[in-house]
Amino acid sequence: MPDRIRVHPQHPAPRPLLQAAERLKSGQLGILPSDAGYLLAWTLDSRDAEDRAIRLRRLDKRHPFTLLCRTISEMGHLARLDDVAFRAVKALTPGPRTFVLAPGAELPKRLKQAKRRTVGCRIVDHRVTEGLLEVLGGPLVSTTLLVPEFDVSNHEADEVADQLLRFVDFMLDAEDCPPGPTTVIDVSEGAVEVIREGWQALPLD
Repeated sequence: MPDRIRVHPQHPAPRPLLQAAERLKSGQLGILPSDAGYLLAWTLDSRDAEDRAIRLRRLDKRHPFTLLCRTISEMGHLARLDDVAFRAVKALTPGPRTFVLAPGAELPKRLKQAKRRTVGCRIVDHRVTEGLLEVLGGPLVSTTLLVPEFDVSNHEADEVADQLLRFVDFMLDAEDCPPGPTTVIDVSEGAVEVIREGWQALPLD
């Protein structure tokens, strides 16, 4: 039976974060909280967990996953941040925004081999996942919990656990999350284009 690891949403204790980190490092597929609902996540080198996420969501293997980063600097290693992109990311992170960026020099080889022209990155404004990324010391790959045949909210912890926990290895349960989705902002070609409005309005200039 997959584990439901409970953690305080505002003041996460070290032990559950360490448990989740060890599971992810071992190649497991987890459900994590965020500032835009719960999501599926795995490490960059966990091909098996990624394949399971693809099967669960019935995705194409070229589906553009999102990288969860700790900092703008880490994002800049995985994706190209020109002046326009850097200013947008700096102004709008952390928060429920996903940035569509050109791939960077240190994007993992496996993701480069997918021949994607862009990569999605975000810096999550949720203390539990922020803390988990710090423990891991690096980014995670993620995708939403939009699973065919399941009309389930992605932000209510009990509903997520009841419906989807059996398909993964663990859930880091930080109670209910903000609802999502993220705002998606394309800055891959030297301009800022909002291609999806999310649950939280963008701050005004």
